[in-house]
Amino acid sequence: MAFYDDTNFYPATSAGYLLRVCHQHSVAALDRVLAAEGLRAVQWSALISIHFDRGGTCAALARDLAHDKGAMTRIIDGLEERGLVERRRDVVDRRVVNLSLTPAGEAMTLRCRDHAMACWNDLLSDWPDEDIHALIAQLARLHATMEGKTCAA
Repeated sequence: MAFYDDTNFYPATSAGYLLRVCHQHSVAALDRVLAAEGLRAVQWSALISIHFDRGGTCAALARDLAHDKGAMTRIIDGLEERGLVERRRDVVDRRVVNLSLTPAGEAMTLRCRDHAMACWNDLLSDWPDEDIHALIAQLARLHATMEGKTCAA
């Protein structure tokens, strides 16, 4: 049975709208707290994804972060210029360029992780732990659903 119809589809009730606005607010908040490190949220997202082995190439990072491949390459270019990321040709398949954090990149990633945790702890400071766990579980469920489905045109 369909949930949405013309009687209940408004921005205040639209999952897509609410997710988009929350994402925009979270990126803006992270941009503010990461500015002291000279990073933007999207750059830190790439660093932390490399740190957690979620993307070892530009293409894998772009998929993991739902980002454009060309833009991701430019982000990695900037991080490489700053000495935070290095590229290495794969020894088995020379067409593949693997990404890794430099020691400076690892240190920056962990400092920024601490800033991000403080930011999210502040944003969720008046939420009970059980509500935060429920939100994370629901978002993880939505993520899994969205990865497995496409909307019909």
